[in-house]
Amino acid sequence: MIRVVLADDEKLIRSGWATMLSVHDDIEVVGEAGDGRAAVEAGAGADVVLMDIRMPGMDGLAATQELARRSPSTRVVVVTTFENDQLVWGALRAGAAGYVLKRAPAGELVDAVRLVHSRDAVLFPDALRRIASPHHGTAKRHAHAELTPRELDVLRRIALGQNNAEIAATLYVSKETVKTHVRNVLDKLGARDRTQAAVLAYERGLVFPGGTCDQGLAPGGGGRER
Repeated sequence: MIRVVLADDEKLIRSGWATMLSVHDDIEVVGEAGDGRAAVEAGAGADVVLMDIRMPGMDGLAATQELARRSPSTRVVVVTTFENDQLVWGALRAGAAGYVLKRAPAGELVDAVRLVHSRDAVLFPDALRRIASPHHGTAKRHAHAELTPRELDVLRRIALGQNNAEIAATLYVSKETVKTHVRNVLDKLGARDRTQAAVLAYERGLVFPGGTCDQGLAPGGGGRER
């Protein structure tokens, strides 16, 4: 059961989300909040929080950052009316696992909750690549020097939206090996999840927003691994 908290300053919107989610047997709405501070209190310990960006008092960005600090296992999906790239990027940098638009169909909202809870892939990687474009290569490249070549391969493919099974098939390794590499990548980067790792990959110039990989990445990454 995926425990979800709904955070939006409009009760009608929260009611709509609750209606869309409650019909699914694997999702349970366990709390609601009308502002950012209440979202932090209600969301701590939940699996997923649907978080509006613009709320009174503490906004969704500050609430996301505080929730990431207080409850690292909780995944935040930012839900926004306007596809403002800077706001969305700020939310991802603050610790959000992804975002959806308020006008998105119900199925997309449900899929977002399930995907960020599974932690197996980046939510909507095409949209992430688009909003990452202005931030490409803005961080120092030497900051990723502690990653091995294989870990860099895995990081790039995380940023391109591949899940563990897809990475394993592309690099000719087992899924368990991929899981180990993913854990190492997150630990070495200090990233809380795959989305934050992808954000760092774009900022450090490891992946081009157009979808190609830097440093001549080739399928197989230079050999097979067991």
